Amino acid sequence: MAKKSEKRTAVQQDGSGPPEPVDETAARIPWLVRTYSGHSSAAASNELYRTNLARGQTGLSVAFDLPTQTGYDADHVLARGEVGKVGVPLGHLGDMRVLFDQIPLERMNTSMTINATAAWILALYVALAEEQGAERAGLAGTVQNDIIKEYLSRGTHIFPPAPSLRLSADVVAFTVAEMPRWNPINVCSYHLQEAGATPVQELAFALANACAVLDTVKKSGQVAEADFPRVVGRLSFFVNAGIKFITEMCKMRAFVELWDELTQKRYDVEEPKLRRFRYGVQVNSLGLSEQQPENNVYRILLEMLAVVLSKDARARAVQLPAWNEALGLPRPWDQQWSLRLQQIVALETDLLDYGDIFTGSAEIESKVVELADEARAEIERIDGLGGAVAAIESGYMKMSLVESNARRLRAIETGAQVVVGVNAFAESAESPLTAGDGESFLAVDAGAEAAQIENLKAWRAGRDETAVKVALKDLESAAQEERNVMPASIACAKTGVTTGEWADCLRQVFGEYRAPTGIAAGVAVARADDLDAARARVGRLAEQLGGPPKILVGKPGLDGHSNGAEQIAVRARDCGFEVVYEGIRLTPEQIVNTALEEGVHLVGLSILSGSHNALVADVVEGLERQGLGQIPVVVGGIIPPGDAAALKAKGVARIYTPKDYAVTRIMADIAELIGEKAGLAA
Repeated sequence: MAKKSEKRTAVQQDGSGPPEPVDETAARIPWLVRTYSGHSSAAASNELYRTNLARGQTGLSVAFDLPTQTGYDADHVLARGEVGKVGVPLGHLGDMRVLFDQIPLERMNTSMTINATAAWILALYVALAEEQGAERAGLAGTVQNDIIKEYLSRGTHIFPPAPSLRLSADVVAFTVAEMPRWNPINVCSYHLQEAGATPVQELAFALANACAVLDTVKKSGQVAEADFPRVVGRLSFFVNAGIKFITEMCKMRAFVELWDELTQKRYDVEEPKLRRFRYGVQVNSLGLSEQQPENNVYRILLEMLAVVLSKDARARAVQLPAWNEALGLPRPWDQQWSLRLQQIVALETDLLDYGDIFTGSAEIESKVVELADEARAEIERIDGLGGAVAAIESGYMKMSLVESNARRLRAIETGAQVVVGVNAFAESAESPLTAGDGESFLAVDAGAEAAQIENLKAWRAGRDETAVKVALKDLESAAQEERNVMPASIACAKTGVTTGEWADCLRQVFGEYRAPTGIAAGVAVARADDLDAARARVGRLAEQLGGPPKILVGKPGLDGHSNGAEQIAVRARDCGFEVVYEGIRLTPEQIVNTALEEGVHLVGLSILSGSHNALVADVVEGLERQGLGQIPVVVGGIIPPGDAAALKAKGVARIYTPKDYAVTRIMADIAELIGEKAGLAA
């Protein structure tokens, strides 16, 4: 019988009684085993966490819904349709209590993917830990807290770059002083790759972002010069591993080398331990295919090997997507399948019996040198622009990602980059994993949003409003006086302040920010017969209309994953359309008003299925009210068949999902659609 460990705990699956010890076998795995999860409500997410811990997971990775990430309460107009859809809603300390019910935080290592509201979520976590009787100094985990990459990829920023970095620096300074086991930032290259970054861009942009954070902390004066190496030592990274697993493994080794070099030369950190590149990883979700999704299991395995095979560059924490994440949210069983993959690699193979098996390999060393040299050159280029923030504000970094993503998509479209089951070997028998009447992914409780709003109302009704006002006033003063906001935020958490109230208080001080879209400059793709044909079709349509057909690309709701919208906008413009694209986080009313003012011929909506179905319906109905019902609406995103049918019933003319990888074909299709709606001959 396996020995038991009193230090590694989980909770019984049925939720009864105190935490029960987990088999010590889990302790043999040299990285934290996580799954990224959260959905519907704090109670539903708590049940999922306890189940996963009981199955051998050794840490938690919390996914928050978009209102929480962007600082809105569940009853805010912008939260409509978003509550509990891509993560757990966390509106106040009561929700945090439910989320970690029967999970002792002093024994847990918790990663929280949160950025703009990172200081607030950490404040709630600290407040709850103290309620549980835990000491701050004993808490372990991380908040992502990398706001810079939000301007480049996920779009969950709230404030302009300077105050956003200041908030990140406050978290760093506070945790170094009060929570020495906590990683105050996971500099996140993961979403850079999801946005199209090449390995060199991922290296350079992530390291430049890390330097921007360190420079801000240093400039703030909150940490004594002698203690600054400890700041460097607490920074961690969250990276991506794609399917080119040899290149990806070399990228990790280059990260190790470059970080050691930067921290020694740029920040005078002498102790090797404090210069160590510490990273967690989620392997690539971008490369998961909707077609033949069973193939994703092999992709996930290969991508995982990139971050565990090389001992000298091995991840400290690994979380794997599920095979069906290109279809929708994974079910508990799907997450278990990914969990078992980690356990098999670590415990059944002989991987852990050897040192670094790549040391001395000429091929590997050559590739690492190549990546490191190119990344150094790119970092110098960013430094020449004034650093990462300046490179954000000028649009340089965003445009670079849009361009590299366009090249990637075009390579898939032309077959130059093979994706098995998508553009090669597409013939397939029906998969038993997706066959049948039931959906092969998790369906979020339709009543979750209404329940969260009622929960919020009850919470507000039961708190001391005077204490809330006092706490918010102190938070405002801390922000204005450039005091560290963490103590005031923790006080806000304990008095019952909500997520939206905390964010609104800082909005009044710092203002809000809309980042560059990255499509201002022309992004040319290689000429090909299909592109010429699409241009010719759009040209004929322009002659018939008396001018170029105009399309509006809109992103309703809070989802900031704008890669698809950007690529549609770029390719449409390259094919001869006039494109109106105003970026992320738009209300249906704003989209309708833009369509009216710009006189567009078609509205294309980039959506997050399950969250935005109601918003799409609002756009369609809004167009009809404005007398624009003749304008076709097309929708793109990860959209299950059931949602697609419902959207078409609401009046959506076309549905495009990741299986529609031929972007130029989409351009020809929407040209035909505009012509049909206008009563024009092809």
